[in-house]
Amino acid sequence: MPDEIETEEIIKDIFRQGKTCFIPRYQLQSNHMDMVKLASPEEIASLPRTSWNIQQPGEDEVLEEALSTGGLDLIFVPGLGFDKQSNRLGRGKGYYDAYLKRCLQSQDVKPYTLALAFKEQICLQVPVNENDVKVDEVLYEDS
Repeated sequence: MPDEIETEEIIKDIFRQGKTCFIPRYQLQSNHMDMVKLASPEEIASLPRTSWNIQQPGEDEVLEEALSTGGLDLIFVPGLGFDKQSNRLGRGKGYYDAYLKRCLQSQDVKPYTLALAFKEQICLQVPVNENDVKVDEVLYEDS
């Protein structure tokens, strides 16, 4: 999204290091999200855009899903705001919270969750409820 940290260079570096990269695929009519395998960093440019202007593989496209092949060890988690207690304010649909709970149920080791933020997104406190999952770390520039 335009108000989030750009991750294109991170994705390119993942491939340069010979690692596997998965990207989110949202089901817009629900709060279901999968992480599907990306073949190359160049593939992103050819992906269709959702009504939220997010490039992702089509829902009918059959791709490897991370939880069906062993899970993930690192997830970059987006958000509108974060606090110093590792709480995250998302966009209200619960996609990442639901996915992180599925990770805990289907893989032995919890993936490390890292939020990339602008310093302006760091708040004293963000509203949370019982469905919200904390992130392990919020990385931002503190000048």
